[in-house]
Amino acid sequence: MEKIFAADNLLFMARSAGWSIIIAVCALLAGTVLGILAAAARISKSKILRAISTVYVEFIRGTPMLVQILFWFLGFPVVCKAITGSAVNIDPYAIGIIAMGINSGAYSCELIRSAIMAVDRGQWEAAQSLGLSYTGMMRHIILPQAFKRIVPPLVSEFVTLIKDSSLISTIGAVELTQSAKVLGARYYNFIPPLALACVVYLTLTLTISHFGKKIERKLAESD
Repeated sequence: MEKIFAADNLLFMARSAGWSIIIAVCALLAGTVLGILAAAARISKSKILRAISTVYVEFIRGTPMLVQILFWFLGFPVVCKAITGSAVNIDPYAIGIIAMGINSGAYSCELIRSAIMAVDRGQWEAAQSLGLSYTGMMRHIILPQAFKRIVPPLVSEFVTLIKDSSLISTIGAVELTQSAKVLGARYYNFIPPLALACVVYLTLTLTISHFGKKIERKLAESD
């Protein structure tokens, strides 16, 4: 037991927890950008854009994230080799971020779309009367007002991504869960490192949720 919780092992798990946070942050940023684009497409007048966005959202939300991660990890090299004719070295961290970002974008799309549609209709009419293009209207008037409604659910999405980052341990990325499995295999005792990983996950999620509530209260006060 003492060997498992030696300084080197704790540092190893701390670094792995750092990777979990980095992966979640990058996936959230990518997902937010994709979510904004998909939400804008879903409420646009273009039937083609609406159809593409709907297919994207329904497909991603209707399939498990683990399957999506494995698809990117196993399928992406095959596609690249078919196009370029040469093998491609796959970074499990990059693949994890791509897969999680695409997954997050589908869920963020609905959150962002709801926030956009909640903006008073008069604001839309005022923007149109000013002669703004659809892109300009979204960028300068609608999205800034929708931001306050978007932040709280995005904090919850961030919490979810931190927990879901454990899924990329299946493709070899050494994040928090994988580090616990490595230490468990090294000392033939999985319970202590996995218990510590649970404590770290809980600490991270509770801390983020706490700050998220503070941000939500500040945004409410500024109304």
